Amino acid sequence: MSEAQKSVHLADYQPYTHLIDGVDLTFRLAPSATRVIARLAFRPNPARPGRHVLRLNGEGLKLISCLLDGQPVTPRIDARSLTIAAKDLPAGPFTLETEVEIAPEGNTALEGLYMSNGMYCTQCEAEGFRKITYYPDRPDVMARFKVRIEGDLPVLLSNGNRTGRGRGWAEWDDPWPKPAYLFALVAGDLRARSGKFKTFSGRKVALNIWVRPGDENRCAYAMDSLLRSMKWEEEVYGREYDLDVFNIVAVDDFNMGAMENKGLNIFNSRYVLASPETATDDDYARIEAIIAHEYFHNWTGNRITCRDWFQLCLKEGLTVFRDHQFSGDMRSSAVRRIEDVVALRARQFREDAGPLAHPVRPESFVEINNFYTATIYEKGAEVIGMLKTLVGDAGYRRALDLYFDRHDGDAATIEDWLKVFEDATGRDLSQFKLWYSEAGTPHLKVTEDWADGVYTLTFTQENQPTPGQPEKRPKVVPINVGLLNPNGDEVVPTLMLEMTRAVQSFRFEGLAARPIPSILRGFSAPVVLDRKVSAAERAFLLAHDTDPFNRWEAGRALAKDVMAAMVTKGAEVSADWLDGVAAVVFDESLDPAFRALCLRLPAEDDMAQTIHAAGRVPDPARIHAARREMAGALAVRLGEGLQRLYDSLDDGAAFSPDAVQAGRRALRLGALALLTRRDGGTLAASAYARAKSMTEEIGALSALLEVRQGAAQISAFAERWGSDRNVMDKWYALQIAHAEPAEAALLAAILTARPDFDWKNPNRFRSVIGALAANHAGFHHRSGAGYRLVADWLVRLDPLNPQTAARVSSAFETWPRYDAIRRRHAKAELERIRAAPGLSGDLREMVERMIAAG
Repeated sequence: MSEAQKSVHLADYQPYTHLIDGVDLTFRLAPSATRVIARLAFRPNPARPGRHVLRLNGEGLKLISCLLDGQPVTPRIDARSLTIAAKDLPAGPFTLETEVEIAPEGNTALEGLYMSNGMYCTQCEAEGFRKITYYPDRPDVMARFKVRIEGDLPVLLSNGNRTGRGRGWAEWDDPWPKPAYLFALVAGDLRARSGKFKTFSGRKVALNIWVRPGDENRCAYAMDSLLRSMKWEEEVYGREYDLDVFNIVAVDDFNMGAMENKGLNIFNSRYVLASPETATDDDYARIEAIIAHEYFHNWTGNRITCRDWFQLCLKEGLTVFRDHQFSGDMRSSAVRRIEDVVALRARQFREDAGPLAHPVRPESFVEINNFYTATIYEKGAEVIGMLKTLVGDAGYRRALDLYFDRHDGDAATIEDWLKVFEDATGRDLSQFKLWYSEAGTPHLKVTEDWADGVYTLTFTQENQPTPGQPEKRPKVVPINVGLLNPNGDEVVPTLMLEMTRAVQSFRFEGLAARPIPSILRGFSAPVVLDRKVSAAERAFLLAHDTDPFNRWEAGRALAKDVMAAMVTKGAEVSADWLDGVAAVVFDESLDPAFRALCLRLPAEDDMAQTIHAAGRVPDPARIHAARREMAGALAVRLGEGLQRLYDSLDDGAAFSPDAVQAGRRALRLGALALLTRRDGGTLAASAYARAKSMTEEIGALSALLEVRQGAAQISAFAERWGSDRNVMDKWYALQIAHAEPAEAALLAAILTARPDFDWKNPNRFRSVIGALAANHAGFHHRSGAGYRLVADWLVRLDPLNPQTAARVSSAFETWPRYDAIRRRHAKAELERIRAAPGLSGDLREMVERMIAAG
């Protein structure tokens, strides 16, 4: 790590020197010269006895004045802080008033207060508030905020309840103490789609979704999702909303998906705006999930926040788990679970296996922005899920009720979280805590024995070394298991085996015949299961397993076995796999959404990791070719039944984004993609011309591009949707996703030369550069062209938006697993990035961690 970058360590935590009893902020908005006046009521913190300096965080601020109890004071100012010596501070309470000037229109990093197409908006998590005014910008400093906004825009919003407004001003009061990262301000020419909600205690809540003029008719689903989230939160967790108004604002320029600021959620517009003509079924599902996630943060993140950023998983992991529960209740819980595990394996397992691996609760960091990761979010949620499995539904509810009662208004820690479970259930969770402190994905090796009616499963737990953690200890692993008889009947329904040792056996007695085990049902723990399974047994489970996840998993594992054999041994496509998929796809008793998932082949990056884990060097080109060959063989095997399936799923019903219709569309478009491999695109071209929704339009266009057709449709799409930024992001990404590996980098370069490629917009940048990084065979092409283009753009973006550049750079994290030629290309580009003048701390930390892996 660079000498200029200093690590922050969990072990060094100390409470802040002072407490804040109140914050009064005044904003006088101007694009290049906004004035921010902050009046902060301080008192010494009894947890830090003695006299201490007052150090406030601040970056990029022009100090106009500084008053201590009304008298001018001259603080010490450096690039990151304002400091007042202890001798200059009163022994008791005091008020500090500062006035600073900032330039929102020049803020391209999109942190702090910035402008997006004439709209003022903020992003303060994790450390953006220090770019607005001088303040102790840390999550354990909680205070009540009152805000006055002065500006000539018609809508002026902040946290809490509005207490006054007039021509050119508005005042807001948030009665709930909060850390600075939850502060929000929005000012602009906006229109509201409004609604209302009555809580179970009778509070009437006004709901508003604020958008740009012309977008009002694309907010209905977001509002519906919000209403359902509020109702679900009351019914399932017993938590009601606590302000008179809940505002959501859609913003075009946003680094992340959304932000849970108290009472004023700010969203990336792509996760708010939807209509059948402009949004796909996947868009609708994401809107539903993200609206819920941010709303659920009101209790798990806002009312109870995290003591320091090392505890980030406490608010994010818990809230992700809750939004997964919600989506499962709103849609198919089985399908949602499969989709969540696919995402976990694609992002978090990959992270755990590479140079960016870190514990769910890290021990140190350089740039906290680099720890908004799949490990924090997705693995953090899996840890919550395991805890719920171990203590049971009733124990989980008792613990959550105690957590809310005991820690409401607190900045809490993982220790606080686990203690409420211990107190509510009587369990000792000291060993379970290893899930928070150790990185890596545990591997469970399974052997079995059968004798005299007794079936024994023996599990061996292996925890492989990760950066900074060469030695690991056995973890508590809940393993859900069921047993099936050879005729397909379930002889032992799902039960939970609790593994606590490195090697542990479990016996099942009184069985009439040797059973077929169904292990890790529902994916009860985020582990890799290592068990030798024949193709015949996988096909049996695909046909008979009563657990939906394991039924899908059997088909997926069979497909991976087939693809791995094709790549490494030149094998043919397996008839067992083809027959198994056919049986599921044509089984009308099954959920169409589940059948659609079974049609999908394993992702190429997933296959590369699987081959690498088996001790071989993955070849992206061979993986790509094998995957295409398998899709072609499946299209042939499904035969005429595929056309009948496609036709049967067109019922002519009016579009609805509900799960039932979305599942039927997913299966129909999956069938279309395979049919296109047989007819060369005739049916897909017709489907595109007749499409009645964006889901159908994108599905047909994807099918065409996959067989190197669709040029006319691509042109027509751009002509029709050229003025819609969110739709055009799909247009960009779709072409890169389906580009031939040798052509992907060149196509990306051509697209970046278009006048509408606004690379400063994070969504547009990700739609091309992020899409190229996600095209496995294209990004890892042997020529190194993919590496070079992505590196070029990271170096270009970094001075303006370090956060987005650092996150996209994770595309390089798997470089050590490939052959020498690819490794040489990738490492050269990483070193070129590191040598770029003025490289940000965000990007430097990521690059240096990845280089160190080689």
